[in-house]
Amino acid sequence: MEVVITALGPDHTGLADPIIHHLTGRGARIAEIQMYDHDEQSLFAMLCRIQFDEMPEVQGQVSLAELRNEMRQIGDHTGLSIRVWSPNVRPHRRPRIALACTYVEDTPRAVLQAVANGTIAADVPVVISNRKKLEPLAGEFGSEFRMIGDGQGGADNEAMVQILDKMDIDYLILARYMRVLPAEVCWQFAGGRIINLHHGLLPGFPGFRPYHDANNARMLTFGATCHFIIPELDAGNQTINQRTFSVAPGTPIEKIIAEGERDNEPKCLVEGVRRVVDREVYLHFHRVVPRQR
Repeated sequence: MEVVITALGPDHTGLADPIIHHLTGRGARIAEIQMYDHDEQSLFAMLCRIQFDEMPEVQGQVSLAELRNEMRQIGDHTGLSIRVWSPNVRPHRRPRIALACTYVEDTPRAVLQAVANGTIAADVPVVISNRKKLEPLAGEFGSEFRMIGDGQGGADNEAMVQILDKMDIDYLILARYMRVLPAEVCWQFAGGRIINLHHGLLPGFPGFRPYHDANNARMLTFGATCHFIIPELDAGNQTINQRTFSVAPGTPIEKIIAEGERDNEPKCLVEGVRRVVDREVYLHFHRVVPRQR
């Protein structure tokens, strides 16, 4: 069984040792480990992906609960916030998705519709936003709407983390969520649990105005990128899916953006989320790799 463990907290010596020693003592094989010291914030972050060969998936829920309790005790001792998650263990339920959005409706609607019609084999118990505009959309599909904005567009990132934990969310989908997640949020749900839709082709057109940037470069092909989130913004090496469309020379930028938002971006994100939920791909050492069947 595959298990992903993340740890985040104030930086000091000896933080990783008790986690690694406990896991290997339990018979785990370490498939991936990454550790970072954010000196400017005195922050320690770690990702550890492990395999338990002797833990059958049908019995894994009990063992995973035990592992979470053990990691909680280590976290209490070290001052780390430790999360234990597995994509394998869901014998009685489908993956749970939290959908984060801001203003643009087409993309989150496409994900909710794809879940409703079975294209994405998951559930969306909650829609999170820093604005109230899309609250009716959540109600239309029977999802709870949670507002984390401050009224000016700012977002309470700690509130988002609490929602994800309380609702036992497997994947956070950023469907044109127009806020940048801070590194500490990314690290707490690292290992391929946060998926973003960027409204441009990466790595060529990062940033907040990729349609305009591509248009200024005299491009006639525009696109969108569905990618895993890592702390580096739009890093470009974590692509799950890309989709493009072409326009005629002289097409107004407003028409280009409208076509991208209405048709191209939603289809790009839906297919990307489906690939992850169906476990066709995963994130390994900041690279997207296919799973062995």
